[in-house]
Amino acid sequence: MTRTGREVRYPAAMRVVHWLVAALVAVVWPLGMVIKFTREDVKLDFYLLHESLGFIVLWLMLVRIGTRLTASSSLPSPAAGVEGWASRLVHGLLYCALVVMPLSGFLATNAHGFPLRWFNIVPIWSPIGKAPAIAPWFSAIHSVSAWILFGLIALHLGAVLFHHIIRRDETLTRIL
Repeated sequence: MTRTGREVRYPAAMRVVHWLVAALVAVVWPLGMVIKFTREDVKLDFYLLHESLGFIVLWLMLVRIGTRLTASSSLPSPAAGVEGWASRLVHGLLYCALVVMPLSGFLATNAHGFPLRWFNIVPIWSPIGKAPAIAPWFSAIHSVSAWILFGLIALHLGAVLFHHIIRRDETLTRIL
């Protein structure tokens, strides 16, 4: 736990993983949205980059969840009342979406018969192999969770701006 004046910051590992995931999502999400509009000669390159970076998001989120569970005693106190409830709900849903989205994308590509070769270097074992019957389900989950994630990020950013600009409290600086 880091204290600066009366401010309590998140542990360094949580802050680093938070910003790594944020940066990766800022690249992976739009990349996934433009794939369908790319020329055929570069489409596979876009998929490879999208899938490889998304796979990193999945593993970083698993690290983040583990870090959060083990550092719970050193975290800043949550807000009280409805605001605290809403904050915990949105954060919980963000964590879920940030695991479900890359996991469903990974399983979708596997089920469609395209096992991941991470950055075209490391082959990643496919837990399901080619499974055309369930591939559309994983693809649908991936697409829906992408839009859910987009909405959750908008809520999260709105709350950050509210706390930083309107309330002028230390909510933002705790994660910096």
